[in-house]
Amino acid sequence: MTTFDAGDITLEQVREYVWEIPQEGDMRVPARVLASETLLEEIAEDKTLEQLKNTTHLPGIQKYALCMPDGHQGYGFPVGGVAGIDAENGCISPGAVGYDINCGVRLLKTNLTYDDIRGHEETLVNALYEAIPAGLGAGGIVNNAPVEEILERGVEWAVEQGHGIESDLSHCEDEGFRPEANPDAVSQKAIDRGRNQAGSLGSGNHFLEVQRVTDIYRDGVAHEFGLREDQIVVMIHCGSRGLGHQVCTDYLRKIEQTHQGLLNQLPDKELAAAPAGSKLATDYYEAMCAAINFAWVNRQLIMHRTREVFADVFDRSWEEMEMELLYDVAHNIAKKEVHEIDGEERELYVHRKGATRAFPAGRPELPPVYRDVGQPILLPGSMGAGSYILRGGEHSIKETFGSTAHGAGRLMSRTQAKSQYWGEDVMDDLRQQERIYIKAQSGATVAEEAPGVYKDVDEVVHVSDTLGIGDRVARTYPVCNIKG
Repeated sequence: MTTFDAGDITLEQVREYVWEIPQEGDMRVPARVLASETLLEEIAEDKTLEQLKNTTHLPGIQKYALCMPDGHQGYGFPVGGVAGIDAENGCISPGAVGYDINCGVRLLKTNLTYDDIRGHEETLVNALYEAIPAGLGAGGIVNNAPVEEILERGVEWAVEQGHGIESDLSHCEDEGFRPEANPDAVSQKAIDRGRNQAGSLGSGNHFLEVQRVTDIYRDGVAHEFGLREDQIVVMIHCGSRGLGHQVCTDYLRKIEQTHQGLLNQLPDKELAAAPAGSKLATDYYEAMCAAINFAWVNRQLIMHRTREVFADVFDRSWEEMEMELLYDVAHNIAKKEVHEIDGEERELYVHRKGATRAFPAGRPELPPVYRDVGQPILLPGSMGAGSYILRGGEHSIKETFGSTAHGAGRLMSRTQAKSQYWGEDVMDDLRQQERIYIKAQSGATVAEEAPGVYKDVDEVVHVSDTLGIGDRVARTYPVCNIKG
């Protein structure tokens, strides 16, 4: 048997690209890492494997804890982590969802080609940067927003207010609405933090990127998705801003105080969890679902403003440019889903932190437009590398609770990145060598997100495709990018 030694942790190879930390001691299940040896070596460089092993101690965890090929160290629970936990006898953990609840990605299609954009890149990137709020604590497209209504209704509210069209709903995960959302479970402090951030990118790794489709791998699926070579698309990556962060903070503190007994059973207090059926488990789930709705509205507002910017820059209506939403996926989330465990269907809290739902064709949760082809998956790379559109693979349900990677995954901390890269140099190199135009609030932000900071997105996608959890459909390449 092939093994991989990572300090105190030894992984055994189950089959190609599947590695397992065997169950031992107080572990309730084994842990699995889905990675090539190259990616596994990178994953082993920080505390990812230790955090993954710690995750197996959570009450009610089923089958195995999982780390996707883009995995890296996170808060308690690794980024790229997936855990299916019994919704009746298990628990729910805010740290296994993350602070940026429903951080996610959406992709806007157009009928423009790269030739239509060439020569307009600088005008376009400047117009987008001026029109879309970005940066730490930035205001929003809708200031003094009716946050309680947004939390309760999700994207339907935005469409009703003229920030979108009806078909946007049917092309968003869960139609942009979690019915379990309860604004009363969200603190006033969280609501206040969201009041002037509805429709803003924020900072860090969030971005809006105009891209061109460079490669098609599955013609039939690409056709169903409305994708073709040389097409211009727009990828938007952001989450629930300060509101989601506050929800996570609030409930971590409450759970730590209320469920000390459970906390004492866990190897890391950052995994603090509320027992299923407890008041805090219910309250957190309802608050999280409300923050999920806020994040979907946030991306919806940014997308519709992008339509308007394109209309101004190219002097034609966005409808004429067929600027339609392909899909929107969440990648920091916990959902109640039904999965087969030991031959029986059970309801689980499926925690995905830095992981994307990847449901195959036939799942009733998918919108009718994609039910026969499989769920679109949006997997961004760095601003100097390609991104990918995949579709849910036929093995995803069995192997990963219907999940795959969410991006390239970091190789380097933000502090390391800023010591190694100079933002202005990164922007100059990308513009001169790759014709990629970057606009950001600061050079430090660009340095933190330099291409060399991330894993090889092609390798991440290759593992996903080979394992049949997320199938390659198309590849895109940056044209211009705005950041906070």
